Amino acid sequence: MRALVREGDSVTEMSPAEVADYRGEGFVWLHVEGAGHDGMAIVPPYVPGMAANALLATETRPRCDEIAEGAIINLRGTGMAVTADSDRLVSIRVWVEAGRVTSVSRRPLAALASVEAAMQAGHLKDGGDFVSTLAQAISTALDPEVADLGDQLDDCEAAFEDGDIYALRRRIAVLRSQAIALRRFVAPDRDALASMAQLPFDWISTEDRMHLRDAADRFARMAEELEAVRERAALLHEQLTDLRAEIVDRRSLAIAIVAFIFLPLTFVTGLLGMNVEGIPFADHAWAFWGVVGFCFLIALAVLGWFAVRQWLDD
Repeated sequence: MRALVREGDSVTEMSPAEVADYRGEGFVWLHVEGAGHDGMAIVPPYVPGMAANALLATETRPRCDEIAEGAIINLRGTGMAVTADSDRLVSIRVWVEAGRVTSVSRRPLAALASVEAAMQAGHLKDGGDFVSTLAQAISTALDPEVADLGDQLDDCEAAFEDGDIYALRRRIAVLRSQAIALRRFVAPDRDALASMAQLPFDWISTEDRMHLRDAADRFARMAEELEAVRERAALLHEQLTDLRAEIVDRRSLAIAIVAFIFLPLTFVTGLLGMNVEGIPFADHAWAFWGVVGFCFLIALAVLGWFAVRQWLDD
């Protein structure tokens, strides 16, 4: 738990206990980070009950709701470290008022470093500045990750003809899963920011609204790119499945041709190999080579028949 207050041109740190009693004219940001079995932290008393429940909710999706003179907004962004959590993006829940912001996250969010730097530099003067800066930082951090999925899929398409089919199928399946997981929250991020830009608060300036719409547009573009990655991955997966089926068919045809050639030969050798009296030419020295030549002619005849039917071209 950490609290920063901006008064004039200076930014100082105060204890979380002092935030609730602060009555100055500055801008205060209280951030709570970490997880616990009974909730992440005790929410300050100035946060309304509905907003407090939203801050401490276990499962969240990006959203924005107006509550009295403030707003609760939940966003998802890139985390500082990759975890085994099923959700690829880290949730941050923010209660925003004109001169005070309370944010909560379970895991470290990469974008918060940029927000803190802007706070230390004195660029954040109210809740509107905070949310617009946070939205810009989250979208900027997430954009390269989305673009990297498209680049990896381009590499898969380039290796389509000469690559290992089974390895490509696994890689494409992973990329598609990642795109679906990211889009699950990127599209709601766009809607939440668009809603925030429409709230009728004086502390959301025209410039803040412009930055919020810009971040929402960036999330919309990322959602479209993720949808394109998902569709391209599905198409590539189908093409690889068809290619694998074609390879299996070719191998099955080759096996069938070989088996068909040896089927009459097996009959001839089995017939002449019976251990009974009366086998023709059994006492002639040339009989063995004659049978071999006859079998060779049968094989040529079968191959010729396959050629005429154009089965060998497949």
